[in-house]
Amino acid sequence: MREVAILGVGQTAVREQWDRSIRQLAVAAGRAAMQDAGLDKVDAIYVGNMTSGVLNQQMQLGALVADFLNQHGAEAVKMEAACGSAGSAMRQGILAVASGELDAVLVIGVEKMTETPFKETTAALTTAADADYEIIHGVTFVGLNALIMRRYMHEYGYVRSDFAPFALNAHSNGAKNPNAMFQTPISQRTYDKGRIVADPISLFDASPIGDGAAALLLVPAEKAPEAVRVAGSASATDTLAVHDRHDMLWLKAAERSAQRAYAEAGVVPEAVDLFELHDAFSVMAALSLEAAGFAERGQGVRLAQEGGIFPDGRIPICTMGGLKARGHPVGATGLYQLAEATLQLRGQAGEAQIPDAKIAMTQNIGGSGATIVTHILERP
Repeated sequence: MREVAILGVGQTAVREQWDRSIRQLAVAAGRAAMQDAGLDKVDAIYVGNMTSGVLNQQMQLGALVADFLNQHGAEAVKMEAACGSAGSAMRQGILAVASGELDAVLVIGVEKMTETPFKETTAALTTAADADYEIIHGVTFVGLNALIMRRYMHEYGYVRSDFAPFALNAHSNGAKNPNAMFQTPISQRTYDKGRIVADPISLFDASPIGDGAAALLLVPAEKAPEAVRVAGSASATDTLAVHDRHDMLWLKAAERSAQRAYAEAGVVPEAVDLFELHDAFSVMAALSLEAAGFAERGQGVRLAQEGGIFPDGRIPICTMGGLKARGHPVGATGLYQLAEATLQLRGQAGEAQIPDAKIAMTQNIGGSGATIVTHILERP
């Protein structure tokens, strides 16, 4: 297997982009990545997306994007794994290049979800849960995470305000990212006064939807010796329904994919300089820190309270705002994480730069932990 490098990075701002279609967003990010890489032809395009068929009445995104990027003839497909779609597309792109089958792969994550009525968007997102045993009872995605958060608080003795550092960190970092939806820091008081969405989850515990696209261009590392390389890549699954899990407070797929990625990269958690985790909800940030080995069980919130997740902490997370402040265009989120991690390792993260970052890790979650993809990137 060949080593894989990230030669190009492209992204759009995450916004309510009423003047741009899903194809325009995907093409903008893809073209930016190709220009950054200095290439005008690719062998394949893998597009991560969750809801285009439901919300945009558009499938066949692979062929659509290839057409409008003038890449006629290239292999091109859409990949779906709920909110983990982009991370899954990235993994397939890595495997395609590493195997020697392809030499230049463009991976794009895109989602457009703000122009449909709220009920329709919520219903589309809920399809990431189990239709027969969860959705049928009327539970929403935020409702499922509220149940998990309530159980976490019960088991470990926390109250809602204890989760505030996750939101404070995300909004502080998002203020340094021009592509973020929210660029204003918040205070503990603001967090505490946040409107309850699904008890105990408040407005500041849940990430906002948005429109956006991010892209990376992958090539063999031997052709780009100065580029950031992919040191580890792994994907794992758990039960789709939360109630089917042996332990609803342990992200088994996160543990499995992280351990495999660590082994492939030859590193341990202590070697990671920053972690772009999937903070769709505050409780998911805590669970990811624990499953990936950065905190003991039940101590993810404590790590945040002690400042360990902030830019000058032990393991900086969501360094450019995360899902909470940058926004969560679901099928694109995994590529935003990877794009931001790549910029950090290039030293191009602007005001959000983590000094001397050498190893970055990303973790993209589909559903409530059913699909989890972990990547480890390394500066050459």
